[in-house]
Amino acid sequence: MGDTSWPADHLIVAAQRGDIDAITALVSGSHPNVRRFARSLCATPEDAEDAAQEALIILYRKIGMLRASGALASWMFRIVRNECLRRARTMRADAPLPDAAVRSAEDVALQRIEAGEVAAAVAALPAEQRRVLIMRDIQGYSGRMVAEALGLSTAAMKSRLHRARTAVQRSLRATSEPASGDAHDDSQGRRS
Repeated sequence: MGDTSWPADHLIVAAQRGDIDAITALVSGSHPNVRRFARSLCATPEDAEDAAQEALIILYRKIGMLRASGALASWMFRIVRNECLRRARTMRADAPLPDAAVRSAEDVALQRIEAGEVAAAVAALPAEQRRVLIMRDIQGYSGRMVAEALGLSTAAMKSRLHRARTAVQRSLRATSEPASGDAHDDSQGRRS
């Protein structure tokens, strides 16, 4: 697995103060993680690449707005998530369909909706669960590394991760249940 570390706090602080070299190093150092976020959230590789680039542009322009240097990962995750959601909402009518043809357009739309639902479910988690889930499942850190980084015991980290995964699964099930209930209602009441 590639390098999953974020740039050091001193680099983030220097970038926040307007140091151009620090900003440049911060953007290039954040790129692998931002790209990984985008690939896990966006429906297509093209959207992921565009979302990653847009997020890095926002990082470059607005690093001074980041309140705490330790919040870079969650800030970038929100930017990427929002960009992926925006792209999912604005399906391009002029985009050519892939060679795999007619039915895949529906599949692409469903994948985009699902990615948005997952991102929304993750964003709705309490901060301590969201941090563990992002570090472990999105950034790919080992359980031991996540526990150490957050100052938790391994057991506490595993507990938070389990609660976060369960909450995301419940949220996703809740969004899919109304559709199955509607189909059931249509089949009733048609008897003579």
